[in-house]
Amino acid sequence: MSNKNTSEIKFLIELDENRVPEKLLWSAKDGGVEQEEAKAIMLSIWDSKAKESMRIDLWTKDMPVDEMKIFFHQTLVAMSETFKRATDDEKMADTMKDFCDYFAEKLELTK
Repeated sequence: MSNKNTSEIKFLIELDENRVPEKLLWSAKDGGVEQEEAKAIMLSIWDSKAKESMRIDLWTKDMPVDEMKIFFHQTLVAMSETFKRATDDEKMADTMKDFCDYFAEKLELTK
């Protein structure tokens, strides 16, 4: 019999009367994170039976638009890096990074 390790990540979403997120908190005890506040969350989950991704995208009503643009850019960059590690497809990862550069330029994120 093998020993199974588990790890838990929790999200706590405080909603207003219209069910719009006012506060996002997350915890990951293995990572030393306990009730840390966030302004946005993007979570993707792969359903291998249905062969489709499921998503949860939340942001607080006080998330600044300029920070949302940076958040998207950094997420896209991270996705290109993860794609490279997961598939070893360097050519497509480089293409994705090129798009990230274009995205940052069009949003004037690079100074």
